[in-house]
Amino acid sequence: MMDKLDTKQAELGTNWERSFHLYETVIAGDEKSKRIQATFKLGRMSKHAPENILACAIPVLVELLRSPFDNQTPSIHGASAYCLKCIACLGEGRLAVIIGQCGAIPSLLSLLQASESNLQMVILKCLRNMVTFSDSNRPAVVRNGGLEIVLNMLNASPDGLKRPLLEILSALSLLRDVRRVLLNSGGLRFLIESAKCGSMASRTRAAQGIGLLGLVKRARHTLVNFGAAAALLDLIQNGDTSAKLVAANALGVISSHVDYIRPVAQAGAIPVYAEILEGCEPLGKEIAEDVFCILAVVEENAAPIFQHLVRILRGSNDEAKAAAADITWHLASYKQLVSVVQDSGAIPALVELLRSGNGDVKEKVSGAIAQFSYNKSGRVALADSGVIPLLIQMLEDESQELRENAAEALVNFSEDPSLGDRVSCVLDSPLFQDTQDKLMQIRASDARLDSSLRLLSIEHLTLDPSLS
Repeated sequence: MMDKLDTKQAELGTNWERSFHLYETVIAGDEKSKRIQATFKLGRMSKHAPENILACAIPVLVELLRSPFDNQTPSIHGASAYCLKCIACLGEGRLAVIIGQCGAIPSLLSLLQASESNLQMVILKCLRNMVTFSDSNRPAVVRNGGLEIVLNMLNASPDGLKRPLLEILSALSLLRDVRRVLLNSGGLRFLIESAKCGSMASRTRAAQGIGLLGLVKRARHTLVNFGAAAALLDLIQNGDTSAKLVAANALGVISSHVDYIRPVAQAGAIPVYAEILEGCEPLGKEIAEDVFCILAVVEENAAPIFQHLVRILRGSNDEAKAAAADITWHLASYKQLVSVVQDSGAIPALVELLRSGNGDVKEKVSGAIAQFSYNKSGRVALADSGVIPLLIQMLEDESQELRENAAEALVNFSEDPSLGDRVSCVLDSPLFQDTQDKLMQIRASDARLDSSLRLLSIEHLTLDPSLS
């Protein structure tokens, strides 16, 4: 029946309605070869067909899956699975939903276990498209034992079938119950493998599943041991924009535990996140900022991180410079990194940006400088770089954040016996005095909290009968 249609005719709804009725007639007949041939042709022409015609064809195709099984090639089951595979990726997922609602999933899974490699490949591709283009099909696959079937087939190492199996697994991994099974059954290695191969969309879903698993503390060790860091780094370096962001976030989640910071850094994460920081995606910058703040907890990572930050601060990308200054602001509160910061050349770079940077960059830089001013050696390095006159000028700046950060730093300079005389000219400034009062109140509050905590600890030791 489909012999009468070419591509141009396929665009005419009236011809499609007539052709579908002819197709139904062929399927109702007894000639097996014609039924198979017509179904394959419907699949090949499906991308030209109106959605309503394909929706009418789906119940017919699903019923063909339920016909008595034979393992011959070609078979009506293979033709039907092929046709449904083609239809499932059309209609922006609506047709994949209809296929699932018509009950195709139990039949496909049953055929998958009874069939051999050629038919298995067609069925797996059909299932892959169904779970890729419809979220609602994923729980149905799991309910009907599909996860166990996929894992069993992967364990049997069917190299020719591995790609569609991994792509199905990546889609199923977005379900919490599936991730729990993968964690408890040793199936995480397959999820990590699915982040390495397959379509980019599938690899991205696998990275998302890995990131969600990384939120579970006991899963991180297994993920790291199975090579999740290397898989995610490869996706960050070679994936498209969406894959890069998802993988970067997932790797950040995995690294957010002191035991896994070193392995992630050793896998080459630092230069990769520096590249993301310099990219054009705002979300990527946020992810890179968070990850750098995590990785820098281990002091040996701080030096290479600051090498990249200083390079970016001295570069021409204003958005990247603002992000690098923001990271430096956060890292300036890590007391163990003071010497690393000073050796890196970050302070002269920050002072130069305070002098010549744009508004957003200067605000971030002023925050970092205010944070550095809490440390004695930091104040000396800042003063030697000529920051004090710049801070005094900025008490009159239009930006409130810039004025407040400058005042905070100047208060800290004023309390340093060796540097206080350099800021004597601003001691009567209302903003300086207001900032000084606020800092004194914060310090008094912190002191009271520390005293209360010490008292609580003493009382606990006194009252705890196990310690008496």
